[in-house]
Amino acid sequence: MTSQARPLELGAHVDQADPIAEAQARGVRLVQHFIGDPQSWKAQSVAYPGGADALKQAAEQAGIGIYVHAPYVINVASTNNRIRIPSRKLLQQQVSAAAAIGARGVIVHGGHVGAGEELLAGYENWFKAVEGLRLDCPIFIENTAGGANAMARTVAGIESLWEAVSAASGAADVGFCLDTCHAHASGEDLTNLVERIRAITGRIDLVHANDSRDAPGSGADRHAHLGRGQADPEFIMQVITDAAAPVIIETKGNLTDQITDLNWIRARL
Repeated sequence: MTSQARPLELGAHVDQADPIAEAQARGVRLVQHFIGDPQSWKAQSVAYPGGADALKQAAEQAGIGIYVHAPYVINVASTNNRIRIPSRKLLQQQVSAAAAIGARGVIVHGGHVGAGEELLAGYENWFKAVEGLRLDCPIFIENTAGGANAMARTVAGIESLWEAVSAASGAADVGFCLDTCHAHASGEDLTNLVERIRAITGRIDLVHANDSRDAPGSGADRHAHLGRGQADPEFIMQVITDAAAPVIIETKGNLTDQITDLNWIRARL
């Protein structure tokens, strides 16, 4: 396992009410949080007291980098107009809100098409989505754990997705987020995964370091605390070191649980 050329940037997904205090409590300089309800289509707003400007200023003063995770309901790949069109609108709202707080990027899942539908339609919809976005803040497409019709479950799928989005005018502001739990659960060959993905995308902008509750190939997106799930610990650390990108843990639990997970990574670097 090779050592990183620069110090690891390490952080956690935290509550959105006061992400600065949450970062400081964990001893990290990176956070990820939602803006609004991740299961809602409603217009979102920044929960931090004083709003977006206050959060941006507080983060800058504290030296804390912010990432925003887009709502789970977003699926710009869908062929269903009632899902795809609101997804594009909500994603734009998230990007604009993230830009207002000075976020480094908005993480959004790759999405899927319906059963029996052509995957090509989903990739084309991703092209149209990127083409139509005003990317005041970059978006990072995240690999997903399951679904036969998913856009970004496999390396082959990611390659087709990247071919589509690379043709869009906003392609320079589209990056990639690699989730270790999702990769494990997808059933994909994990050998040299970072190298294979980077050969396609040219970049890995963020790592979500999560263990998996379930077995390889389960397709289940269920995170576990690091070292306590079924993902290979060496694989998780190999992704972290090979990607040489900022790392966010998304494990649930209390403050002590997340500090334990952060220390699990620190101890193995």
